Amino acid sequence: VGFRSAIKATRAEVRLSELAKVEGSEITLETLKAAGVVPVHAEVAKVILSGAIARAVTLKGVGATKGAAAAIVAAGGSVEA
Repeated sequence: VGFRSAIKATRAEVRLSELAKVEGSEITLETLKAAGVVPVHAEVAKVILSGAIARAVTLKGVGATKGAAAAIVAAGGSVEA
């Protein structure tokens, strides 16, 4: 249990609607931290389908669920590994 909780402490989930808090069109782990969307100690972030996105953004090095990725692409954005 201790090992698992240590892993969870470094992972962060981001709601699709929270991407609006990030300035600019490129979203990375660093820009999420700077906007206060994820904790500064997070090592991995994943966008989940919760809420909506109204602008085109590019995710770089940030994971996304299938639904969240589809919503980002539908808004004119893209998801890069």
